[in-house]
Formats: sequence, C-alpha cells, structure tokens
Amino acid sequence: MAEGWVRHLKKGILDAASAGVDPKGVDPLAVKVMAEAGVNISNQKSKGMDAFRDVHFDYVVTLCDHAKESCPFFPGESKQIHKGFDDPPNLSSSGEDEEEILGRYKRVRDEIRAFVEGMPELLDQDNKKE
Repeated sequence: MAEGWVRHLKKGILDAASAGVDPKGVDPLAVKVMAEAGVNISNQKSKGMDAFRDVHFDYVVTLCDHAKESCPFFPGESKQIHKGFDDPPNLSSSGEDEEEILGRYKRVRDEIRAFVEGMPELLDQDNKKE
C-alpha cells in the first residue's frame, strides 16, 4: 500500500520501491481497499529484498516491526527510518466477517496515506532526531 500511495501522491517528488521480508504476492484485500481510495496497485509485484541488493536508496523505510528486525543493512549513504504500522493480514486473522476485516485494512491504508502525505518532510524530521 505504501508504494501505491507514494506513486499516487508523490509522483515526480519521490520514487518508491517496496520489498517484503517474506513476499507472498500482492494481497487482494489491499488491492481492493486501495482501489476504493482511487489507487490501483493491482499491477504491483511482490518482491523480496534480493531484488534491490545492488540498488542505492536515499532512504530505507521499514513499515512494520518484523521488517525492522529483519531488514538487511543497505550499504552506502541510505538513511534508515522506521515507521511501524499494523500488518493488515495479521490484524485480520481474527476478523469476524469481511466488513470487519476490510475495516482493518482501511484503517491501516489511511494511516499509511497520512504518513506518505507528510513525506519527504517527515523523513527529514526523523533523520534529525538521530
């Protein structure tokens, strides 16, 4: 979802590339709730960290605690920032019905949107705290 928001809200300002610690494909429920917000992520690909082994990043942003703990070191001048969000599939494993599950996805979607809307300023602020 974060990659989709960056591409949608920050086109021409920031470039996004995302990878998962344990990629399992693009989550159809994430596709659904992002489409409801006007962002098509259905063509995104689920990638592992190895896809970016030789790529330089100005920032590496981890979005969940598991990724923060598992994220490899990126050589060079990359600034590493952590902004934790709930993982919708984990949150929804105990969901009672589709409406409740989608509600959890939408909450995380909206939280990620708010974070992305503040970029790159939020990244610079986090970097100054170090």
